[in-house]
Amino acid sequence: MPALRRSSGGNLGNKDLKNVRSIGLLTGREVCATGSQQFHLTAECAVGRAGRQVLRKELVERRAMKSFDLALFGQKPRICAEFAPSEWVVVYPGGCLDLLRTIPDGSLQLIVTSPPYNLGKEYEKKLQLETYVGQQAEVIGECVRCLAPRGSICWQVGNYVDRGAITPLDSILYPIFSGLGLRMRNRIIWHFEHGLHCSKRFSGRYETIIWFTKTEDYVFNLDPVRVPQKYPGKKYFKGPKAGQYSSNPLGKNPGDLWVIPNVKSNHVEKTEHPCQFPVELIERLVLSLTNEGDWVLDPFLGTGTSIIAAIRHRRRGVGAETFARYVQLARQRIRQEIEGTLRTRPMGRPVYDPIEAGNKLTVAPWKKKEGQAALLERSPRYRKKTNR
Repeated sequence: MPALRRSSGGNLGNKDLKNVRSIGLLTGREVCATGSQQFHLTAECAVGRAGRQVLRKELVERRAMKSFDLALFGQKPRICAEFAPSEWVVVYPGGCLDLLRTIPDGSLQLIVTSPPYNLGKEYEKKLQLETYVGQQAEVIGECVRCLAPRGSICWQVGNYVDRGAITPLDSILYPIFSGLGLRMRNRIIWHFEHGLHCSKRFSGRYETIIWFTKTEDYVFNLDPVRVPQKYPGKKYFKGPKAGQYSSNPLGKNPGDLWVIPNVKSNHVEKTEHPCQFPVELIERLVLSLTNEGDWVLDPFLGTGTSIIAAIRHRRRGVGAETFARYVQLARQRIRQEIEGTLRTRPMGRPVYDPIEAGNKLTVAPWKKKEGQAALLERSPRYRKKTNR
């Protein structure tokens, strides 16, 4: 990615970057975001006078897109407290079962959530596992009733921990979904680098998203969520296509192992909520499993991330939250997203690598013991970095 220098340096200047919220990478292109939408700027054009002309053109197009957004919503969408099919944003201050009972059958295209893990966090009361599973079954049953025939349910869960022993919640919840006739499409592994450090077992650094559909005919849009190819210049070496590029120019399927940073203390999206979704995680599900104008529900809304991801891509969002402070936070963040001022990590930005960035904290202050970190030292990626 080319550096974005000041105007005096001959590249993109600060004036050109007015209203630009973030920079990232997506399918080999630079991604800049103004307000709640993203626009693309090819890396080749992102330098010098020509780059400034391209960026100005993109900003003009962004203003046109904003007019389209207002036409889509009719006006800036209001944040309602009660569900109605004609609304765009609903934050229900109460239990999800009460909300679900007001939603007609087959109304929701995507239901995505991260329910309480029954760990005794401030927003939940720790229950016997059987009681917890029974409560989840009641919520899931109502969700299936409200799910559209071509819709999807994505349940993001981790482990239930009791006296040091873990129970994978997805394995316990799977029979509930399958018993209701849903079909499992993927068990997605969400990998992240930060979390609690364990001393008597390996530290947990992943959670799962179990994705179910109601029928065999379901919405799945792969192109909007493709990621850069590993070898975009690879060509067919034989057959009728010999010499032609073999990769999809839009990128490759992201697979079922997603490396996305979790929201911890230094994350730009961090609030006071202890278990917060990163927006880009939900964006990938919204883009691939819904179409514009569809309803997206999060029955355990938290700080509003699922609704933010929905309205960012012109979908309708609804969620329920019982904790008053989180209702307030959700409304505040959704309002910021509507106004184009919410700070989020751009979808597709590479994960921060402290060694590549030259972070001095990567240099150990002690002498390594014999055999220590042998696996890293054998890796070409780390060898030249660690021997400096």
